[in-house]
Amino acid sequence: MRAKSIDKRLAELGIKLPEPAAPVASYVAAVEHGGLLHVSGQLPFIDGQLVKGRLGESVTLDEGVAAARACGIMILAQAKAALGSLDRVERVLKLGGFVNSTGDFIDQPKVVNGASDLMMEVFGDMGRHARSAVGVPILPLGVPVEVDAIIAVKPE
Repeated sequence: MRAKSIDKRLAELGIKLPEPAAPVASYVAAVEHGGLLHVSGQLPFIDGQLVKGRLGESVTLDEGVAAARACGIMILAQAKAALGSLDRVERVLKLGGFVNSTGDFIDQPKVVNGASDLMMEVFGDMGRHARSAVGVPILPLGVPVEVDAIIAVKPE
C-alpha cells in the first residue's frame, strides 16, 4: 500500500476528506505523543449533515454502518490535520466504537465494521486493528455512533 500516497488511495476510493469537525466541549480533536496519535471520538457527518437517531429504533443497520464509515472518514480528516499527511500513519492500532442502540439491538460489531472496513480499504494491512464495539443508551447530540482511534505514526 505504501507504493503510493494515501491521498492517491483516497482519490481512487472516491473519498474526499471533509474539514475536520471542531470539538464540541473542552478537549482537542487529536493528541500526538510518544509515536501515537490519539483521535477523540468522531461523530458521523454525511453530506455535511450530522446523522442522528438510534439503532434498533429509527436507524437501520445499513444506515448505522454508513454512519460508522462517516466517523472513520472524520478520523482520517482529523489525523491528516494533526499529522500534516496521512503518509505518516504507520498503523491503525485500535478503534473504539460506541453505538447508540436499544436494549435488544445486538449488532454493534456489524455497525462499527463501517469504520473498520474503511481503515483496511485505505491502509491495507496497516489498517487492521484491535477494536471495541459497545452499545450505549445515548450519545452526544443524539448521534447513532461515535468512533475514536489510536494510530501509530512515523516521526516527521
